Amino acid sequence: MNNLTPERRKGRKYDQVLEGARQAFLQDGFDGAGVDDIARNAGVSKATLYSYFPDKRLLFIEIARLECKRQGDEAKSIMPQNLPVRDMLSFIATRMVSFFNSSLSLSIFRLCVAEAERFPDLAQEFYRNGPLMAQTKLGAYLREATERGELNVEHPEFAANQFAELCKAGIFARLAFGVDKRISPQESSFVAAEAVEMFLARYGVTQD
Repeated sequence: MNNLTPERRKGRKYDQVLEGARQAFLQDGFDGAGVDDIARNAGVSKATLYSYFPDKRLLFIEIARLECKRQGDEAKSIMPQNLPVRDMLSFIATRMVSFFNSSLSLSIFRLCVAEAERFPDLAQEFYRNGPLMAQTKLGAYLREATERGELNVEHPEFAANQFAELCKAGIFARLAFGVDKRISPQESSFVAAEAVEMFLARYGVTQD
């Protein structure tokens, strides 16, 4: 993403500014997080903040880039091993619903869509480290589970996309269009559980 923004100077409070901004964006999203909020979270003056990032959008792009990397690293490291299929799908569904319900993730998604032509590298990195990585990892799991006789999935990558869409059902459009700011824990759990049930109804294997 070298062509995304010009090289910026980094000083001793650079990481401090990034962490303060991440907290603000995570809590309130791009539009809701003000410069005063970011400076207060970071424990710096607005002058110091502007010395690193003269525009809030540039700061958000840097946070989005780092968040994409963090999500990719996390996805590689936290997948549990040797869970029964239902438990594994429940774990994945809960993670997906939580991701869709995150104000920071939604803000990154909106910015990527709005600025895809102006900042194509940001949109592509978000896709690679978000939807594509999730599809690839889930597709690989579905293929392995089918080979073990635990599922019956003929097209793993397509089925992985279906599962992701089930985890969005009834909530993502409301969040993306700002109809709701957050989905309750109860509804999130319901959506995740129903995604698993629907998926297993199509691809599950009946045990004799």
